[in-house]
Amino acid sequence: MNIYIALFRGINVGGKNILPMKDLVAILQELGYESVQTYIQSGNAVFRSQKAVDAEDAAEIGRKIFKRMGFEPKVLLLSNKQLQEAIRSNPFPTSNGKALHFFFLERPYSKPNIEYLESLKLDSENFKLSKMTFYLYAPEGVGRSKLAAAIEKALGVPLTARNWNTVSKLASMSEQA
Repeated sequence: MNIYIALFRGINVGGKNILPMKDLVAILQELGYESVQTYIQSGNAVFRSQKAVDAEDAAEIGRKIFKRMGFEPKVLLLSNKQLQEAIRSNPFPTSNGKALHFFFLERPYSKPNIEYLESLKLDSENFKLSKMTFYLYAPEGVGRSKLAAAIEKALGVPLTARNWNTVSKLASMSEQA
């Protein structure tokens, strides 16, 4: 049995694209996923699957949500192994869970504009780019970070971000799934 983490982008934010977690669980179960658990309302799920899942499965989840709820969120699927690798590769301290953010990339980037990101970085901020994860340490908060707002454009790849508190909770959930 394979364990996966589903990260949903743009649901339950600012009163838009409302998707109750009980409905998300039901949708994932209808698609054949097992032991579905969710974490916080912003769209995180851990589940088991008999088969390996890929980008087409993520698109299918989005389409199923559209049919039921009238909007289609971006869905990024990570295997438990991918999540654990992202955690192992993190170069920053985890003592301030809201300052450390993992930006999970939908696919590998080809021509990242690192110079542009460097030009936006505050003195207190730091970042590292790996093949599938962009790590941002922003102790003054990502809401105030010009760098955080520019990452997707600079990398040219769709992505979704989670802070360390959420990443570590999802890792714990996936180990217990």
